[in-house]
Amino acid sequence: MDMETLVSLCKRRGFIFQSSEIYGGMSGCWDYGPIGVEMKRNIKDLWWKDVVQMHDNVVGMDGSIIMNPRIWEASGHVANFKDPMVDCKKCKRRFRADHLDDDCCPECGGELTDPRDFNLMFKTYVGAVEDDASVAYLRPETAQAIFAQFLTVQNVSRQRIPFGIAQMGKSFRNEVTPRNFIFRSREFEQMELEFFVEEGTDEEWNEYWVSRRIAWYHAMGIKPKRLRVRPHEKDELAHYAKSCVDIEYEFPFGWQELEGIANRSDFDLRQHQEFSGKKLVYRDELSQKEFIPWVIETSAGVDRILLTLLADAYAEEEVQGEKRVVLRFTPQVAPIKAAIFPLSKKPALQDLAQKVEKSLREHTTTFYDEIGSIGKRYRRQDEIGTPFCITIDFESLEDNAGTVRFRDSMRQERISLDNMVGYIAEQVKNATT
Repeated sequence: MDMETLVSLCKRRGFIFQSSEIYGGMSGCWDYGPIGVEMKRNIKDLWWKDVVQMHDNVVGMDGSIIMNPRIWEASGHVANFKDPMVDCKKCKRRFRADHLDDDCCPECGGELTDPRDFNLMFKTYVGAVEDDASVAYLRPETAQAIFAQFLTVQNVSRQRIPFGIAQMGKSFRNEVTPRNFIFRSREFEQMELEFFVEEGTDEEWNEYWVSRRIAWYHAMGIKPKRLRVRPHEKDELAHYAKSCVDIEYEFPFGWQELEGIANRSDFDLRQHQEFSGKKLVYRDELSQKEFIPWVIETSAGVDRILLTLLADAYAEEEVQGEKRVVLRFTPQVAPIKAAIFPLSKKPALQDLAQKVEKSLREHTTTFYDEIGSIGKRYRRQDEIGTPFCITIDFESLEDNAGTVRFRDSMRQERISLDNMVGYIAEQVKNATT
């Protein structure tokens, strides 16, 4: 499988479309179709359950996209959030200098300009007048809102350290060269956890979250052999980090970062304390001890995880002399859990199939299809990763049963319609386990 094949499948089956395509598109921006939004929702729900709901010391928040610009000065984004950029003097293409292997343009071999810094934050203006006093930025990450609200959230949630604050939401980076489909784009969705600890316990908690996060990817069905944990070398550590590891996946274009887990020391809260003039000191009510917490951060991109799941699940095989394309998602990840087909367009079969679909819809995501041969309908569902297809045939009118077809094995089983809801729920649970 190559990226061109995957991009074509995503457009054909309603996962992802080029943004503004009827106007020629918008580089680095993508729209999610009916199947894609269901899958994104599954990813976010599964992350939230594992990171927040399964921990009694993690709470959530939802910060604003536009914040006081002083936040980005304190965090270092205004001064340091830059990439070195070069332009080709011949073909006028633009590249990140640190992504080039030599001094020539990779497209035409032309001469390149000297590198110059390019700030990745999108600038905007707040208010009626566009001047320096009204400059603001679209957030390049969700983390800083958590740091700014650290004490407020801690007080209202009555949490004691160690505890975490989690957030999901859109972030924006004016990438010089967005590439590899949705892997690197200008508008993307993050899932971040800032876990506040006492100095001295930071390495223990860092190891916990690295282990917890890699286990989550395994539970999502991603092949372990295509995942690895890569510690950062000293010369690539961010200035605020004591340590950092990347969870990487072997994409068709090579090993790339899927999620970063960093020990950020106490840098962030100290910076915001200094720039805001407000104390961000935690006081333990039991011990009366006061200190500025250290932070363990896990930062993952929803879009990259979705791309990983697509690439990892994609398979081609020959069935009865024809190519079958199938996405072997785990049921918990699959956008549609069950598709329901009447064998023909006879009203009696349509009515019964729609009744079955309606009963299942209350419990899981479903899809009703009566167009084309049964084989073509199976193939369409294989390509979006639907684990179970239910066919209602003429025999169903007599025995009140339907044929359940399993995506991966293509095995078929006759199941009573009265038990169908419970049967599908049990299959999803067992397959996920």
